Amino acid sequence: MKRAKPAAETLPIDYSGIVALCGALISFCAFLLFYRRGEILLYGDAVAHINIARRIFDCREPGIRQLGTVWLPLPHLLMVPFLLSDNFWVSGIGGSLPSMVAFVLGAVGLYRLVSARTSHALGGLASAIYLLNPNLLYMQATAMGETVFLALMIWAIVYLDCFARALSSPDTKTAGMLSASQALNRCAIALAGAILTRYDGWMLAAVCGITALIVLLRNWGTQSKKQQAALRRSATDFFLLCALVPTLWLSYNYLLSRQPMDFANGPYSAKAIAQRTTPQGAPPYPGKDHPTTAALYFLKAAKLNMAEGTWQFFLMAAVLLGCAAILLTLRGGWIWLVFWTPLVFYALSIAYGSVPIFLPEWWPFSYYNVRYGLELIPAFAVSLAMLAGMGKMATIPQRWKIALPIAVVALITGGYAWAWRATPICLREARANGKARMSLDITVARYISKMPENSTILMETGSYVGALQTAGRHLDHVIWEGIFWQWQGALNQPAQDADYLIAFDDDEVSKAAHLHPEGLQSMVILHVEGQPPATLYRSALRNAPPL
Repeated sequence: MKRAKPAAETLPIDYSGIVALCGALISFCAFLLFYRRGEILLYGDAVAHINIARRIFDCREPGIRQLGTVWLPLPHLLMVPFLLSDNFWVSGIGGSLPSMVAFVLGAVGLYRLVSARTSHALGGLASAIYLLNPNLLYMQATAMGETVFLALMIWAIVYLDCFARALSSPDTKTAGMLSASQALNRCAIALAGAILTRYDGWMLAAVCGITALIVLLRNWGTQSKKQQAALRRSATDFFLLCALVPTLWLSYNYLLSRQPMDFANGPYSAKAIAQRTTPQGAPPYPGKDHPTTAALYFLKAAKLNMAEGTWQFFLMAAVLLGCAAILLTLRGGWIWLVFWTPLVFYALSIAYGSVPIFLPEWWPFSYYNVRYGLELIPAFAVSLAMLAGMGKMATIPQRWKIALPIAVVALITGGYAWAWRATPICLREARANGKARMSLDITVARYISKMPENSTILMETGSYVGALQTAGRHLDHVIWEGIFWQWQGALNQPAQDADYLIAFDDDEVSKAAHLHPEGLQSMVILHVEGQPPATLYRSALRNAPPL
């Protein structure tokens, strides 16, 4: 008599691969659209991110110190392998690829989070809301870091939620889940990445740490001694890692500038930029010293990133109902409220951190940092998905069970269609603030491309490093403000140290040319509307050929 074979352990069905495949296709098509339009380098910050990463290996003084002390390092480090190719650097593709991968991973994370608690259909709806958002589709095609941070935030909350479910599950193996210790360890790794991507991640780590501690204390008595020992080790590792990573960044700041808070108080911080760019006697920006007003501006930016016009009101109402659905129908669903952490962070940053948001619909009727509102897209996605599925988890009339998902899908479709019709607001912001700068970059690049390949250029790269990138001029031939001693020496004797000078309006190179004109010859002054004039000089002492 043959022995019966043990029944195979059944694992829950997972359609993450399908979500990833669909996300990759959507991501590539969107990238192709914006790349062919020449719009992936409109954001000045995107150009800066690409060239910070490039300088790590292409610079007169290469190395990790070229990361600087203001922007956090992870997005730049992720770009480095793709920017080894000159073609990927000049075109900007090398900066877009990490954003695109992160965009897809973020969608997969939302699917995993929602489907683990509800159904595959609702998980797919949450990921679709994320993948089809017009503004995210544009931002993921650029070198901006928003999608990288969103992916890390989403996965941190995925593992935090898994940690909570594992603590309340008697046998995680039969449920196909990670153990509580494994989930907490992975949450810590995701948070470490978020901390190294945006300063928003520092508050996110604190909120996740408090949440994990609350969950752990509430379930501690239900765990065996062996489980308690494993959880104690994992919790210790979690808090140590979340504390160590920002400490390392503060130490790096101190080593470079002798100021651990240089990113907040230094010459390139948001506070310093605001002081330099705000006209004397100008009224304070909206939300300055007023957290409530600041929160309203951030919420408005978030709504504008979802829809335009009256669609914003209906979508926000649906999101609030979805939040209620999460709290009423999901056991431990309050953990998903961690997605709203950016609202608190930006309310405080706008009020007290010199980080303004300007909106076209509210005073001062302009575009600045509207893209920050993208950080609430995951909160909107899970809330709307839960509202669509509320009929299956609540006792409501039959007609509402059918109408709710149809209404949510119709609302999202209408809001996104209207956003495309009006042009996604992040793209409008990029055009408003970047088109003139990009035109000047292209104009200056035409002259740079005519300079001999081995010539040395003296140039302040803060705003117009895109001219060098567009011309494909390697940065190891450029003396710029980030290589301090060479920079100071060249400013004192520009005609001796550089073949060509590129001066913008009243920058340091322009001042040096006026203070030390010996051996310099002005060749051309370039004018682009809305931008400062650019003056090109050649060094007669070094026999630089005229262009």
